Amino acid sequence: MRPFEEGVQSFSRMVRDLSRSLDKQARLEIIGKTTEVDRDILMKLEAPITHILRNAIDHGIESPADRIAVGKPAEGRIRLEAIHRGGMLAITIADDGKGIDGQKLRQRVIQKQLVPPDLAAKLTDSELLEFLFLPGFSLANQVTEISGRGIGLDIAKSMAQEVGGTVRVISRPGKGTTFHFQLPLTLSVVRTLLVEVAGEAYAFPLSRIDRIVTLQSSDLSTVENCQYFTLDRENIGLVPLYQVLDLPAPNSPSEPFWVVILSDQISTYGLIVDRCLGERELVVRPLDSRLGKVQDISAAALMPNRSLVLILDVSDLMRSLNNLLGKERIAKRSETRSPKAESAKRVLVVDDSITVREMERKLLQNRGYRVDVAVDGMEGWNAVRSYPYDLVISDIDMPRMNGIELIQEMKRHSRFQSIPVIVVSYRDREDDRIQGLEAGADYYLTKNSFHDDTLIRAVVDLIGE
Repeated sequence: MRPFEEGVQSFSRMVRDLSRSLDKQARLEIIGKTTEVDRDILMKLEAPITHILRNAIDHGIESPADRIAVGKPAEGRIRLEAIHRGGMLAITIADDGKGIDGQKLRQRVIQKQLVPPDLAAKLTDSELLEFLFLPGFSLANQVTEISGRGIGLDIAKSMAQEVGGTVRVISRPGKGTTFHFQLPLTLSVVRTLLVEVAGEAYAFPLSRIDRIVTLQSSDLSTVENCQYFTLDRENIGLVPLYQVLDLPAPNSPSEPFWVVILSDQISTYGLIVDRCLGERELVVRPLDSRLGKVQDISAAALMPNRSLVLILDVSDLMRSLNNLLGKERIAKRSETRSPKAESAKRVLVVDDSITVREMERKLLQNRGYRVDVAVDGMEGWNAVRSYPYDLVISDIDMPRMNGIELIQEMKRHSRFQSIPVIVVSYRDREDDRIQGLEAGADYYLTKNSFHDDTLIRAVVDLIGE
């Protein structure tokens, strides 16, 4: 662990020199200099922070005259802050510039043919801002030494995902732009909650737990065979953890029972565990690389008595919960399906963009295909191994496992070699196309194929209607 200031000492001078070269005035304020940061994370933060600061000066901070004209001080202010919050490291980079022009961003998305105009008009501000993290995406009108080269914000997202964190951006027109990183305190030691499930100990990273409660059966309600309970006026779906991990059910469930509450940006769930064993600081030991990615598990640790405990991957667990509940709903609907629906071809769509996933899903469902979705290559790989698919449609740039790696895994196993694959990517260079086809893709399409029937024609060509 090192003090935050060790990794950011050069930024104040960089901001000052860059501002002068652009005839602007800007001052960097660093807060939390003594905040302890894992040495490896501190090194990985240098490149993302550098690009965000350069963007803030070039795109965000206005000229002194423009700032005075709108009632701001001539000197722009950029704040870089590091703080421990909720068992995580929070890094904030905020400027008081003009913010991001939402309309210009929407037009640039349409201009690059990333989504059709009618869909772009429906995107929320937060969905629009996600396009800033795409490789090669830039709002600069011309290429300079400082910006417009399409390098920068994609490495911020990649870095956050690499260490198991997140990054998001908030912008207020005329007020400024803020980037929020939420990162683990350390890559080697993690504070956890130990629970027992089916006689085995498992560990939840404490930073990912919203709350722990005990419930009685009388606290539960049931709707469409799904149980839920109400907490702070919110209905929370209830799922036994043994079912998610495919473990034996307990012989005699006791009451009251323990529930661990988890959430992400979309959903909140309560996971039933047999009992809670208390908090522990565990030294993380990565799983043997020969195992590949083990679904719902991120790492392992040894207890003082030398027994092994598995550390749960909460992000993966949330996706498994969504899939589990989604497949149960599909199973209920299949009881009343027509023979034609039962015989429909099954397609897996793999893309980390919810907008693109939903667009592809609707396009395919409107043509009569049965469609499952996965949010990244790893979830797609787990799905391919679990269910028979007639076709896989995959993006390239995704966290944990990218599209090329997914295709290579499929072609490496005889069970999946015959499944056709279509790549649909923002990348439109010939080198990217060759890389996708050499990996084993049958088609390589760019995402402007949504504007016409190119995607549907490729699907029909490979698996028929």
